[in-house]
Amino acid sequence: MPRLFTGLAVPPEIAAALQAHRGGLPGARWIEPSDYHVTLRFLGDIDAPTADDFLDLLSEMRPRAPLTVTLEGIGSFGGDRPRALYAAVRPTSELADLQAEQERLVRRAGVAPEKRKFTPHVTLARLKREATPEGVAMYLSQGPVFAALAFIADRVTVFSARESTGGGPYVAEAEFPFA
Repeated sequence: MPRLFTGLAVPPEIAAALQAHRGGLPGARWIEPSDYHVTLRFLGDIDAPTADDFLDLLSEMRPRAPLTVTLEGIGSFGGDRPRALYAAVRPTSELADLQAEQERLVRRAGVAPEKRKFTPHVTLARLKREATPEGVAMYLSQGPVFAALAFIADRVTVFSARESTGGGPYVAEAEFPFA
């Protein structure tokens, strides 16, 4: 069964700039810069026929103009039990519309609806138990100043992941240009 998700690939020059924020947090398992992406819709482990149906449906995406993706700061998910560090993506109506279309296509392919609210981000590190809330707060308050980064996204990429927890390396299985 393939473990699939759709996303926007982060260009190498933006990934290189994000590397300045790696390190200095005990319990962090840093994501390789080549695996940075903005997840639009995680499908999970699905059977091959469902994956094929979804890929066929993606070819029906509405034409759209390229969109600007702006990374505007560093944050963490998990509160008292931090589980990830991320670069926050500025929400835009274009990005929300693209993600909503991904959700509709996934449902048409027979995948269960997503229960979590879409929070656009680029995961920088997965956090183990050694990463305490205090350590994360210190990292966020004393890390390098985050200068906004922007890039143009002009396609949706379907990625596959190996079977593990939060596991790259990710492989680009297919790309679907916007226009």
